[in-house]
Formats: sequence, structure tokens, C-alpha cells
Amino acid sequence: MRPDTTEKTFEPAWWLPEGHSQTLWRKFAGAEPVEHIRNRVELEDGDFIDVDWLSASRADAAGQRALVFLLHGLCGSSSSSYILSLQRQLSKGGYSSVAMNFRGCSGDLNRRSRAYHSGVSDDLQEVLSAVIGTFNPDSISLVGYSLGANVLLKWLGEGRDYAKINRAVAVSTPFTLGLCSQAMLSGVSRLYGGYFTRRLLRDFLAKRQAFKQAGAADFDQLSELGDVSNISSILDFDDSITAPLHGFRNASDYYEKCSSIHFLPGISVPTLLIQASDDPLIPPAALPDRSQLSASTRLELSAKGGHVGFVSGRDSDWLERRILRFLRD
Repeated sequence: MRPDTTEKTFEPAWWLPEGHSQTLWRKFAGAEPVEHIRNRVELEDGDFIDVDWLSASRADAAGQRALVFLLHGLCGSSSSSYILSLQRQLSKGGYSSVAMNFRGCSGDLNRRSRAYHSGVSDDLQEVLSAVIGTFNPDSISLVGYSLGANVLLKWLGEGRDYAKINRAVAVSTPFTLGLCSQAMLSGVSRLYGGYFTRRLLRDFLAKRQAFKQAGAADFDQLSELGDVSNISSILDFDDSITAPLHGFRNASDYYEKCSSIHFLPGISVPTLLIQASDDPLIPPAALPDRSQLSASTRLELSAKGGHVGFVSGRDSDWLERRILRFLRD
């Protein structure tokens, strides 16, 4: 049994009536830039992750130092429109925020052969600890989108240190990675899969060439992956590159070990899951059953909204405002 819709307030803009238009509008409409302050977090393995800060434009009414930590999706960054839109709303609402760029996503090549994937909760743990040490917030909430939402939910379900964690929001989560990967092999969703595959493969080849020219110590690990010219899908990419590069036997092993659906029962922080039934990247079968949700987790499944879309005719910032309402509850 799939969970019932618990939030029925979202109504799509009339000119964006279904999932594909919602998804593409969010992707291509863009967002007004914000003035980030960038910090670099040095990781224990010699790599780094860049984080981009935006301070609150007004003080919190209670004088609290509240911080919101954001995680982007596949092929995204702190410059993705959904990150910028939320950071702007948070700043207006009295929240400082920081957006984590996964390895290699900030515009600078990372130093190690490994990159990022849907299960890099160890990176989240290390960066979050550094951010808390720097900012020393009274409380911190986390918001993840798509791949970043999967990483967030996995981290929450692993029973990490929740000392200052207040709330969490996951938007358009690919809870069951194998089913989502399969969905992008057919139908219109194949177009999305092709786009992501081309982006990922282009970035991988550019990194391998840069490591070769620089004589980087990790070049051999990239070279050993061999000829990748036949990769034509996300499944191929994960099987040929993601899995061997990050210690998984194959794509199936990666999907099984990193799908956040397995970690949902362990979540004890108040958590909101925002999903749409017409998401072109996440089939209904990939969503969790009620029995898989912890008592602290609420799933809001709208009929419409697409993938990280949720653009309403009445309120173009519907998604951002919904997140902000939950953080304030």
C-alpha cells in the first residue's frame, strides 16, 4: 500500500500542468543569483569540499543562531536554481544557510579519484561537523534535493550524532535507486537519463585527462576503468564507473547499499518528505510504504509537481514556502 496524500494544497500553474513541464521549468527558468561567501572544508582523505554561505538578512525573532544546511542533486551545485531560491527565502525569513557542493561540483576539480554518488553520507558527516564547528549554531536543519535528499535520508537513518539537528526536509527523493535507474531506460524518462549520462561522462573524461596531464597520484585509479565510450545510460555509468570507483561490486550492489528506503525506519528527527506522483524520474513503485516510515517522518505526496518542480500559479515559491513553514513548525 502506498502512503496517502497528506498535503493537498499544491496546485500546478496552468501552463505547467504535468510532471515534465514542472521539471523542465525549474531547470531552465533559473533563479536570481545570491552573494555567497565560500569556504573550503579540507577532508581527512586529502580532498576538499566547498560550501557556500548566505547570511540571514534579518535577525531571528528569538535571537537564535539557526542554520539550514542544503544538499543539491545530481549534476547540480550551490548555483542550482532550487538552491538559490531556497537560500533567498531563508535569508528573508531570518535563517542563515550553507550549501554543500559535493566533490567536484563547485567548479574546481577535486583532488582524489573518487567523486560523489547517492550514498556519500560520510562526506556529509565530515562537512556538517566542520560547519557546526565554524558557525556554532543553536540549531541546524537540513534540506536535500533528489540525490542530495537520498544522501540526507541515508545519513539520518544511520543513527549519526543528532545533537543540534532540529528538522530535515527531503524533496523528490529517489528512495529506491535501482528502480529509478531502470525508469530512465525507457519512455520519455530516457531523455532525462541521456542528459545526466552525457553530463557525468563528460565530467569524468575531463577529470581523467586533467589528472593525466597533471601527473596526479590518483590517475591510475581512473585509468584502470578503461574504455568508457560505450556508456549510454545511468545504469551503464554506475556499473562501469560509480561502483568500481567507490568500492561497490557493481551497480546493483551500489543501489542496494545506498538506497535511502532501507534507512527510513531509523530516522528519529522530525522529517518531511515532499514528492509528486507525476515525477518523471521516480516511478511510484520506488516510493516507500507507510510501514517503512518512522514515527517522526511525514510523506506529502502531491498528484502534481514533477521532479523538484512544484511551481504553482498562485505562488511561484510554493516549494520554498512549504519548506520554510515546516522548519518553523
